[in-house]
Amino acid sequence: MKPGRRNLITDVEGLRVGNADDGALRSGVTVLTGDAPFAAAVHVMGGAPGTRETELLAPDKMVGGVDALVLSGGSAFGLAACDGAMQALRAAGRGFAIGPARVPIVPGAIVFDLLNGGDKDWQVNPYSALGQLACEGAGAEFATGSHGAGFGAMTGRLKGGLGSASARLDAGYTVGALVVVNALGSATMGEGPHFWAAPWEMAGEFGGLGLPRDLPPLDEPRPGKRLGEATTIAIIATDAALDKAGLQRLAIAAHDGMARALVPSHTPFDGDLVFAVSTGAKPMADPETDPFLLGHVAATTLARAIARGVHAARPAAGDLQLCWQDLAARADGRSE
Repeated sequence: MKPGRRNLITDVEGLRVGNADDGALRSGVTVLTGDAPFAAAVHVMGGAPGTRETELLAPDKMVGGVDALVLSGGSAFGLAACDGAMQALRAAGRGFAIGPARVPIVPGAIVFDLLNGGDKDWQVNPYSALGQLACEGAGAEFATGSHGAGFGAMTGRLKGGLGSASARLDAGYTVGALVVVNALGSATMGEGPHFWAAPWEMAGEFGGLGLPRDLPPLDEPRPGKRLGEATTIAIIATDAALDKAGLQRLAIAAHDGMARALVPSHTPFDGDLVFAVSTGAKPMADPETDPFLLGHVAATTLARAIARGVHAARPAAGDLQLCWQDLAARADGRSE
């Protein structure tokens, strides 16, 4: 197993990602779409989720494929980003056909970034326009860190961000992850720059520090955010042909990666959730063993994507938290 060529979720062929953000707002939107509708499911483990159109992803619901998934800042206001993505898709002739009408299917999830220092005193909700821009600009290459829905993200300790990673399996499947890290918990250990996700790092993709010589002592964490202020929202994608029930199991397994990369995670204060999608391009060779393998890889790939999102965050004027790169530089200075 090794990372895909881009080490992004778009290594799953046929998927595209677009970002749109606003520096004054200190927030943004990220949209995952594809060349064709894709099967999708969702699983929620956090206690304070914010979602739209997720009920139709249940295995017993009629709609078999979605046209896009939206990850947005802005708390509940950010759900309007789905409207903008729908507008872009409608203009492109996409959507679920009901007679002559077409309705783009666009579930979404949000993170809370209303207290990050940005200008939130808008007269018109900005997220619909950002959603449309992100959808229209979707492509195979996209920026991570302080971009899109990760623009204004924060964690319990450091700036958060938009992360992505991929893995190519020996069996021929590709798994990718896309995540907005806005957690109550921390992606790094103690006061240092070492990532909790270090055991799953590939090719030094988030600094190559490995594990610290001495692991930090266990403590009793105190919430640095209030109920509803924190969330990590993610998408796991694969080209393996999984139906909605199989994708729901994949999303459940991927949550293990969140717990490996963020301590603590899945708290009552977080709205942690994972979407899982499949392009269906590659039939399952072994319907018993392959789902087991895909679930493990989904978890490790999401853990890597979370660390990469925090690692890629960059400083900006007015920041309320330190970036990982500045923390790492300070740590290097102490060691010299």
